[in-house]
Amino acid sequence: MSKIDNMMAILWMLNSGSKITAKQISEKLEINIRTVYRYMDALSVSGVPIISDTGHNGGYTLLNHFIESPLFFDVDEQTALLHAAVFAKEAGYFLSEALNRATSKLQMYSNQEQERLLKQHLEGLEVINPIGRSSIEPILQELEQGRVNEASVEIEYRTSREEQSKRRIIDPYGMIYWNNNWYVIAFCHLRSEIRSFRVGRISGIIQTEITFNRPTFFSAGEFFMNTLLPEVEGKQGLIPLVICGKTSALDNLCQHWFLGHHFKERTSKEVTFLLEEEAIHTYIPYLLLPYGKSIQVIEPVSLKQKLIEVLYDLIHYYQI
Repeated sequence: MSKIDNMMAILWMLNSGSKITAKQISEKLEINIRTVYRYMDALSVSGVPIISDTGHNGGYTLLNHFIESPLFFDVDEQTALLHAAVFAKEAGYFLSEALNRATSKLQMYSNQEQERLLKQHLEGLEVINPIGRSSIEPILQELEQGRVNEASVEIEYRTSREEQSKRRIIDPYGMIYWNNNWYVIAFCHLRSEIRSFRVGRISGIIQTEITFNRPTFFSAGEFFMNTLLPEVEGKQGLIPLVICGKTSALDNLCQHWFLGHHFKERTSKEVTFLLEEEAIHTYIPYLLLPYGKSIQVIEPVSLKQKLIEVLYDLIHYYQI
């Protein structure tokens, strides 16, 4: 480790409140005991109030009223950071190597009691990664570099409706992690408008020498959610979608990312949403079919007929 890392490690050991000897420090950090003495002198000169007791039961401690640095975390704070790192890795966080180094230091600089408690907390938390998901970390890193440097990137991108990728230049304004997928919100030079791009559909990316100015006060999150869920408050032509069924099924419908936005009211056996008629007949049938007999459509009656049509289309498809 570097000198600064070793000195920080020593501070963490001293912060435990227990007396610690130079020999214990040298063994844990695997450095020469003379080096420990030099680090102690350097820390004292920098203003750290280290108390040195000599003799058989001697050792180093910190002055009781020493003001803790923001870098000193208690067990709850350490646990929160390590748990957050677990979730970040599951999401395909693009600075995973730096994250691993940071969490390693966090654990390394903990005292023995903190190490024991952290181990207990971490053993009880697991995040299951989706099977077969390809790594997009290199692409996310390039997008982040372009965003920070305000430099355009050239990407090979395929939409859900296209078989072949198209080359386009984009100005990355921000990145969003939503519903187990990463998206980049960017100005598309090809379409001359701000759009969202699913990072998993980017097959290639290179940096360009083109620079851009990110719009002032632009929120990638607000743009993304407005694209998914256009504002419906006060909109005319909304009709009720009324569904009854099992409580667990209705709970799931109310928590759905789309239907939850259109929630109107709920009883123990029935839930009402307000949607545009077009959405009810084009999107909702495919959302409701997986629920089978656990739910029943009350209104509108036309949705029942649409469900029948969708089912007949599926039957016909598989009979061919």
